[in-house]
Amino acid sequence: MGKPQPIEYADASPEVKAVFDDIKTSRNVPDVNNFWKYLANDPTTLKRTWESVKEVMAPGALDPLVKELIYVAVSVTNNCGYCIASHTASAEKAGMTEAQFGELMAVVGMANETNRLVNGYRVPIDPAYEK
Repeated sequence: MGKPQPIEYADASPEVKAVFDDIKTSRNVPDVNNFWKYLANDPTTLKRTWESVKEVMAPGALDPLVKELIYVAVSVTNNCGYCIASHTASAEKAGMTEAQFGELMAVVGMANETNRLVNGYRVPIDPAYEK
């Protein structure tokens, strides 16, 4: 098996086309992005992932911008260049400003630094923080 290739709409199975159509309608876009085209190599994973993303990223107790900011933060921490790019674009579309992005990166950097210091020093959790 070689490197997986993207599945374009014209070449997709009816099952994949149905998911692609839902993504395009839900996001009001003319085509799905590369992430979905590659996941289409496994229609079951494509459908499951889309259903989960659609549910988790929908407005709820957290508004869409907050959810995108969290997604960017986790993506930076996990070093996922694709996710950083796509969710930064989504955050901008949801209203993220340059100042918010700058503060987000400061928090991400600080959290990663202090998390590693805590791990390195093996700092026990204070009783006041235990639930």
